[in-house]
Amino acid sequence: MIQLSELTKSFGDRVLFDHVTWQITDRERVGLCGPNGAGKTTLMRMMAGLDEPDSGAILKPAALTVGYLPQDGLTHSGHTVFEEASSAFGVLLDMKAEMHALEARLGDQGIPEAEHDAMLHRYSDLQDAFRVRDGYSIELKTATVLQGLGFSQRDLVRPTETFSGGWQMRIALAKLLLGQPNLLLLDEPTNHLDLEARNWLEEYLNAYPHAVILVSHDRFFLDAVVTRIADLTLRTLTDYHTNYSGYLVEHHERIETLRKAKREQDEEIARVKMFIDRFRYQATKASQVQSRIKMLEKVVPIEVPPERKKIHFDFPVCAKSGRTVLELTHARKAYGDLVVFKDLNLHIERGDRTALVGPNGVGKSTLMRMLSGEEAPGAGQRTPGHNVVMQYFAQDEATRLDPGPTVYETLSSGSPLQMVPMIRNILGGFLFSGDDVYKPVRVLSGGERTRLAVARMLLRPSNTLLLDEPTNHLDLDSKEVLLDALVDYGGTLIFVSHDRYFVERLATKIIEIGHGEATAFPGTYKEFLWHKEHRDDRRDGQERQEGRERQQGQVGKKKDVGRVLSDPPGSRVQRTRPTPPADPQKPSREERKKVDAEARKKNRAAHARRTRLEEIEARIAECEASLRTIEQEMAAPGFYDNRAAAQPVIDRHQALMWQVGGLMHQWEELQTATDLATEP
Repeated sequence: MIQLSELTKSFGDRVLFDHVTWQITDRERVGLCGPNGAGKTTLMRMMAGLDEPDSGAILKPAALTVGYLPQDGLTHSGHTVFEEASSAFGVLLDMKAEMHALEARLGDQGIPEAEHDAMLHRYSDLQDAFRVRDGYSIELKTATVLQGLGFSQRDLVRPTETFSGGWQMRIALAKLLLGQPNLLLLDEPTNHLDLEARNWLEEYLNAYPHAVILVSHDRFFLDAVVTRIADLTLRTLTDYHTNYSGYLVEHHERIETLRKAKREQDEEIARVKMFIDRFRYQATKASQVQSRIKMLEKVVPIEVPPERKKIHFDFPVCAKSGRTVLELTHARKAYGDLVVFKDLNLHIERGDRTALVGPNGVGKSTLMRMLSGEEAPGAGQRTPGHNVVMQYFAQDEATRLDPGPTVYETLSSGSPLQMVPMIRNILGGFLFSGDDVYKPVRVLSGGERTRLAVARMLLRPSNTLLLDEPTNHLDLDSKEVLLDALVDYGGTLIFVSHDRYFVERLATKIIEIGHGEATAFPGTYKEFLWHKEHRDDRRDGQERQEGRERQQGQVGKKKDVGRVLSDPPGSRVQRTRPTPPADPQKPSREERKKVDAEARKKNRAAHARRTRLEEIEARIAECEASLRTIEQEMAAPGFYDNRAAAQPVIDRHQALMWQVGGLMHQWEELQTATDLATEP
């Protein structure tokens, strides 16, 4: 489909690609990986035709269509969201407009017959082509993609210029997906998507009928979508035919092999140089010395990427908070006519690692501001716990940094004395190295400011962290630094993140925001998705059962009406069921045996259900007794002092909670089956 042949690209004395040869075939899904600054965006721009290589060529078929989504910077105006997105079907919309024009002209009786026939032929050809290219489903496709990317029905008719930069990028992504180019180039497509939109995009790209190349700092997204990784390191591309997790293992093994070969080569070169220096001036060894000098001249040094140190540190020590950290009671929050929360009750305990999830715009950031105390609820009460030392990382935290100090001064001011030696290491972990630490904050980009704000947060003592999308603008390595630090954090954590891997690693409790409410689910994000899926299945089953019952009731009514209408006029007989014959025939022996067997079978089934119900009720009682015992243990003073010792007890408590939920679900199903079986 597309091939790079001896491609070379440099900026000044910095070489990004050195005679790179690489290709991609149809329907492949390739993740482009490599360190920051390696040239991933430059490579995508060259494949999109926006930049030219210094030498070499990019070979592609003449009919190849390429769609490119940059990281940011795209804006739209002059149309509604629906109109802008559906403009991806430009050719089909032109055909539709021509068909409408022909329809209007065909109604003109003054047109000559020959011209009328020609228009009919043209209209027929357009109609056939429009149908073959699925033009009649333009509206459905457009609405489906926009809804999947998080746009509501009301958003579709809003002017595009009323949307923020993140939503502008969603509009651009929708247009690309609807246009279905043969080669789709996506540079950080998940930057502006919430979790639900990311999950939808994963499914869409997995079913995409053409090739996809993407750059993403979302590890879970890469694992779910790509089947091949192209690693851009040392000015060349190396293929790994696996997902991102497999690539990490294989890449590490390859780099270790390279480093071993490099050490052996260096040792051999040192040994040869030692021989040359020792015997350089001895006539009897002259030929051997010259031979080794020529051998050294032919050696091609093995190049290995610089080894990046794994940054790890412990949070500054902070006194523990009380058991209750934060509590919202009957909280209400509204902005004018927009009611975000109606009657919110929320309880956060020490040690909770809570993720707030839900689509964009449902109130996650509003809830974070209420929890942090930056905004008070319009009604109700916010109650902080005893000895709570809180840090709040807002979405716009980067804009709150003082622009005057340098990067290093920003971190050193306010940090505990014992953390000062760690400042350089932490800055390196967030991509500030060398003279970068002496840059004033005012000259930093938005992404650099965000990384600096995250680094500053990690150096300040607290026992409660509120993080609103801290992973935005962080690369994979920086995310790992932050994630490792938070995994070892001993305090209470409440966070919003659209990075699925980040949520999976950290969350032990999920709070779903939506419809003015906040619903808590104990357990991980995977368990939360399982619960939602089965909850939806149960709801669908109940709706189907109710539909069947309504349908059976309507059928019975129709039969009764039919019988009444079949009686002769003036008849006083009102029948609700068929009248048995005056002298019914006595059932045969075989029929009686069959009826008795069915009755025994029903009795056995009913007995089995009753026995199973009793067993489940006993198990529920046992689990609830165990839960009460564990909760008493967890309520004891000092329980959370030793996190390692407390964690197994917490895990056991969560497991029992899920077990009770599953048993209750089984009990409800059996009880429903029993009720249906006993109905006349």
